[in-house]
Amino acid sequence: MELTSADNGIKLLYEFDNSPVVCCGFVVNAGTRDERPDEHGLAHLIEHLLFGGTHKRSNLQIIKRLEDVGGELNAYTTKEETYIYAIVPQRYTERAVELLSDIVFDSVFPENQIAKEREVIFEEIDMYNDSPSELIFDELEDLMFENSALGHNILGSKKSLSKLTQSDCINFVKRCYTTDNMLFFLQGNIAENKFVRLIEKYVIRETTTRQFHRSLPQIYTPKEITKNKKTSQTHCLIGNLTLSLSDKDTTCLTLLNNILGGTGLTSKLNLSVRERNGWVYAIDSSLNLYSDVGVWCIYFGCSENNYQKCINLINKELYSLTDKPISTKQLERYKQQLYGQILINSQNKENYLLSAAKIALHLCKSISLEKTLEQIKQISPENIQLLASQLFDNKDFTVLKYK
Repeated sequence: MELTSADNGIKLLYEFDNSPVVCCGFVVNAGTRDERPDEHGLAHLIEHLLFGGTHKRSNLQIIKRLEDVGGELNAYTTKEETYIYAIVPQRYTERAVELLSDIVFDSVFPENQIAKEREVIFEEIDMYNDSPSELIFDELEDLMFENSALGHNILGSKKSLSKLTQSDCINFVKRCYTTDNMLFFLQGNIAENKFVRLIEKYVIRETTTRQFHRSLPQIYTPKEITKNKKTSQTHCLIGNLTLSLSDKDTTCLTLLNNILGGTGLTSKLNLSVRERNGWVYAIDSSLNLYSDVGVWCIYFGCSENNYQKCINLINKELYSLTDKPISTKQLERYKQQLYGQILINSQNKENYLLSAAKIALHLCKSISLEKTLEQIKQISPENIQLLASQLFDNKDFTVLKYK
């Protein structure tokens, strides 16, 4: 992948791929954490409204423009980014780039579309509230980042959304969608000189600069909270702050998380709690790395009768990783597992490209599969133990329980 930048500050990520399909789009360094106190849910609402109309296109014209030729137009919001991208047959690349530029730079946020999408998001909120195994993750971060914009859930609330107007949308985009805080990416069978021409024709707009800086989260205070949700299962999240996206040890952290509770059935938590004892259907650990801080957590759901037994086993597995280094033989097996997972995931070109775009946006570098594999190779048992000792101190845990 080649990372450059245009004269107006937009970062450009390009990769030639001999494929009949092109994936291209924008990732904007703007999300939930950039909302002001009276704007909760605005970043996500704007993502919906980007398909609602521009100065020259209606909502229907936008959604038909690529679908009529078999293409897809997608968008999603995170706490730090908004992604707007398209996947199209190679011959319609210019059509996709022009449309994406139109909706990113020239959306008008019609009042009728705001009213409609607000109702759509109300339904999304209700659906989310009916899913405790998803809701609990947002509530954990709200506890860990209390009184910080980073703790707010992406959807907002019905109350906050009801107050948002067209002016709010326009002002947020003007404030946050600046050319020095966005990246355009393209992967496909497009020659580099044609990519440059498309950028010059459609993507290079007036230079704009962000006039604010993100505030750091307030001092973290561990908490232990139980909420009566009247769920059939007891749901639990155990979390702690961890490394940020830019930290040099994120590869070691990824390996440690994979060993403990990654996607494989042979993770320590899955073997101990599910396979040997059958006390849970699902148990895993996960990472959410932001630009300046990270969250690590363990999730499990079980019957209330088995809750304390699960906690005891989890603590035992955490202690085993901090007490002494794992054997070199074990570590090599875990490394081979992670190697394979990364190689397989890299073949999901859409997800791989979106991940690469995030890294390029925040860290100003392109990812290299070879470099990542070499970093994994260099990790020692002592590296794993040291990081585990820093992360798995239960005095620093925030615990959220639904029952």
